[in-house]
Order: sequence, then structure tokens, then C-alpha cells
Amino acid sequence: MLRAITRVCVRYAERYIPDPYLYALLLTFITAGAAWGLSGAAPEKIITSWYDGIWAILAFAMQMALILATGVALAEAPLVQRFLHRIASFPKRQASAAVTVFLVAALGSWLNWGFGLVVGAILAREVAKRVRETDFGLLVAAAYMGFMVWASGLSSSIALASATPGSALNIIEKETGRIAGLDQTLFAAYNLVPTILVFILIPFLLVLIAPPPVEQKRVDPSALTGADKAAELVANECSFANKVENAWIATALLVAMALFYEWTLIRTRGFTLDINGMIFLALTLGLIFHGRPIRYVRAFNSAAKTVGPILLQFPLYGGIMGIMTGTGLAAIIAKAFLSFSTHQTLPFWTFVSSNIITIFVPSGGGHWAVQGPFMIPAAIKLGVDPAITAMATAMGEQTANMIQPFWALPVLAIAGLGIKDIMGYCMIALVVGFLLYGGSLLVFA
Repeated sequence: MLRAITRVCVRYAERYIPDPYLYALLLTFITAGAAWGLSGAAPEKIITSWYDGIWAILAFAMQMALILATGVALAEAPLVQRFLHRIASFPKRQASAAVTVFLVAALGSWLNWGFGLVVGAILAREVAKRVRETDFGLLVAAAYMGFMVWASGLSSSIALASATPGSALNIIEKETGRIAGLDQTLFAAYNLVPTILVFILIPFLLVLIAPPPVEQKRVDPSALTGADKAAELVANECSFANKVENAWIATALLVAMALFYEWTLIRTRGFTLDINGMIFLALTLGLIFHGRPIRYVRAFNSAAKTVGPILLQFPLYGGIMGIMTGTGLAAIIAKAFLSFSTHQTLPFWTFVSSNIITIFVPSGGGHWAVQGPFMIPAAIKLGVDPAITAMATAMGEQTANMIQPFWALPVLAIAGLGIKDIMGYCMIALVVGFLLYGGSLLVFA
């Protein structure tokens, strides 16, 4: 029965889901119409808020682009590549192939969302070269399903912002004067339990929804192999420029500076991890694993190709976020859920409203800027821990991403597929994630 339901979802996605760029365009018009109808904002106000939002998101867009680009460059390091090739050699059948891709992508996303997206997509390609009798769309969908734990992991923008003193997005600090450490968010039971269950249950789901051989949409392994060919370093060239480009000492000196900074930071302030820190960590590891400067340059340039589709859509979503905040539409949605929330149910309804808002604002930090200013004061008023309220927003953001194609773009760019090839499978994963994280908030709140 589950496979039949999945088949319906896959067919629906193939027929009705447009390209992600057109999806963002449609959301822009829907948001503008909702703002006009629900908030009563004048057309001039809606257009002005839309324009202001386009530019307000640029700084955050650059941070997200760098997280993704440094994650891609790190994943392309020879050591990481050998590790992925080794893992890709283990599965022999479709079910084990999909499970392997999911577990690696989920672990990578928990560590760093950009790294997880990239590693999952690359591993899906490597597995597809070796396991012929498998549906490539299922493998890529499994890679994207791993992204469902990112906001519960170490690169969670909401958790990191809440743990960073003075952060513009630390709404908890602004309202209460205190910091919500990672022990109160990422490593609390209400977050750890459902995250662990995702790691356990999604593999079983993938086995159950995997299409039979007659319905598999396979990929030509030779096409994947041909697309992987990259330019080789000119090792026998003895020019001064070539020697400088391959001088490992340059990388060593830069890494030494990075390590000295981290040591000084930990010694003076203690260990902290924010968005900039995650970018810096991925950059430093990438430099170490690539060794020679020119290798990292080429890996980073290659990574920029996966960032392009996201940069195209960030202004559109910035405009949507501008309409949501500038016209008060986000406040209307949030307050609608707050009107019937209680001490016990506020985290759950925060989670539900977060799922809805994510469709319009698929950015963890940008999302928190929209929803946080309404949820945290409500949590304080109802006597709810602001930390669990913040994480409820993060949980809703990561589960709704399963039907919001924005963050699937880098995965699809690496795999060479379209959103309609994976969305049917991801709809089923959304249900599982919603039940696990929503249920956890009801139990532990």
C-alpha cells in the first residue's frame, strides 16, 4: 500500500510540480495576493516591501553560498572522494544503495548542511555507476532526505544564532537577556530523540517505497563517468607560476593562521560555533585536504556551479520575505496559531506554522527573522522555554524542505535531474518527519 501511495505521489510530482524558479515566481504572486487580501496592505506597500526584501537578504545569501561552496570543495578533496568511492562499493541492490546514500547524506547534513547536500548527491552518482538495477531518482531523493536533519545538527542557523551573543538573529537574547546554549537546543532530548529516529526509520521507508524493477528509471553509468572528468594538474610544467600554484607551503601557512585564530578564540571566549565559524571550519578543512593551493582553487571554482541556481532564487525569496514582514503577513500567520496555543501546545503549533512559513521563506536564518519576533514573546508569556520554541521553528523548517525545492537545487545540479524526479518520494519523507518532530514537541514540551 505504501508503494502504491508513493507511486501516486511520484506521478503527481512529475505532472504538476514546475521548475523551482517558476515555483518561486508563483510563490511571489501568491504571497503578494495573500498580503493584499489578509493584511489589507496597499499595492504600493506590497511592491516596496518586495523590493526592500530583495536587498535585505544579500548578506545572508553570501553566507549560505559560502557554506555550500566550501562544502562542495571539501567533498571534492581526494581523501573525501576515496572515502565516498569506498562506501559506494558496499551496496549491491537498490534497497541497500538507497539506505547507504541516505545515512551518509544525513550524517553529513547533521555535521554541516552544505557538506551533507553535496556528499549525498556525489555518493548517489557513485552508487548509480555500480548498482545498475536501481532507480536513480530514488537515490537522489534519498540524498535529499538526509537534509531533513540539518536544522537539528551542528550547522543549524537558528540554534547557532541563539547560542551566539550579540547576533542579530539571537531573538532569545534580545527578549530575555540570556543565551540559549547548544545543550538547551541541539543536544536536548526533544531534539535528539526524533533525530535519532529519523536515522532509524527513513531507511525502512526507503526499502518499502523503492519501485520494482519494471518501474525503475535508470541512468547510464557511462554518462555519469564522462561528466566526472575534470582537468588534470600539469605536473611536469616547470614554470614559476606552476610552482607557486602547487606550493603546499602557502596552504600550510594559511592553515597555521586559521588554527592560531581558533586556538586564540577558544582560549579567550571558549568554544563557540556560529554560521561564520562553520564556513571557516569548512574552508580550513578543505585547504588541508586539498593541500596544494591550485587544487583548492579548482575545486572551489567547480563548487560555484552548484551555487549558481540558488543565487538566482535568493532575491526572489528575499522579496517574498520582505512582503511577509513588511506587510505583516507573517505576523498574521503566526498570531493565528498563537491564538489557540497553550503552555503545552505552543511548541507544536510553532512547528506547524513553521512548516507553512517555510514554503514562502525556505531559509533557516531568514525564516527565524520572520517568525522568531512573534514566537519568543509568546513563549515567555505562556511560560514556555524559549529554546524549545526556537528549535520548534527549526524543526518545521527542515521537515517542510522536503516539499520546498529550493535547497534541492544543488543536489539536482550535481545529479543532473529535475525536481519532479525526486519530489514524489520526498512527500512521503515529509509525513514521517512531521510525525516524529511534531510528536516529540508534544511529548517533551
